[in-house]
Amino acid sequence: MVLVSPVKVLLLSLRIITPLFRTTVLEVQAELITKNCKLISGSDSDKNALNLLEPLTNQNFTAEKPEDGYVYIFQVCGDAGGMKNAGLVQKDKKDGKLVRIGNYNQTRAIRGSDWVLLFYEGGDKYETCSQEPRRALIMISCSTSTKNAFSVVLEDNQKDQGCYYLFELDSNAVCPVIPSKLSAGSIILIIVFCCLAVYLTGGFLYQRLVVGAKGVEQFPNYAFWSEIGNLSADGCDFVCRSRGNREEAPTYRGVATEPLGEEQEERDDHLLPM
Repeated sequence: MVLVSPVKVLLLSLRIITPLFRTTVLEVQAELITKNCKLISGSDSDKNALNLLEPLTNQNFTAEKPEDGYVYIFQVCGDAGGMKNAGLVQKDKKDGKLVRIGNYNQTRAIRGSDWVLLFYEGGDKYETCSQEPRRALIMISCSTSTKNAFSVVLEDNQKDQGCYYLFELDSNAVCPVIPSKLSAGSIILIIVFCCLAVYLTGGFLYQRLVVGAKGVEQFPNYAFWSEIGNLSADGCDFVCRSRGNREEAPTYRGVATEPLGEEQEERDDHLLPM
């Protein structure tokens, strides 16, 4: 029988697990939907801002303005309304006609402390605004009270250039992660409670299994804890109730064991004439 050392077994296991781990990581990276967005600048700051929006992918967000008769459909790095490469579209309520407002293959992203501003550009051309392509600005703000509330803010098209649609989405996906830190007092309390639990559990088991104690005597150091009140009182009496003037304790003379009458008679005998 050939014996294999534990070190060789460990090395062999690492050789098998490492390629599998790399493959899994690559598959996870390939599944990121935000990779579908094509950034205009391609800067690291834009990529980091876009990666924050991964929890919002594969979802249709809709909003409407009753007065204009349109429904707006938005997706993060996905085909909104089924239109290819369109990240945000405008749908006519009457005939269902779709107008491309912005493409996710022409994207910019700006990140703030608790918000991300997403740009979709390259939409269908305006009839006004010098017939420039439509574009959408989606302000994604941190909100823990409302879940993914999408709304239309305005359409600024009353000028010659720089027209845009502005939308707002409230979500907790862009909320900053607040690290929880324990204070020194909390750490000390945790240590004290852990030590107390170990003391009680270990002492109880020792008293019951080794000493063979029963009832309340199973409590560790029962004799000490039962006298803790008296000991505390004695300590308080010694510290708090000591005499302030520091008077010396009174002294006492010893009392003779012989009767006082006999002693007086003996003294009188010496006074008699011989």
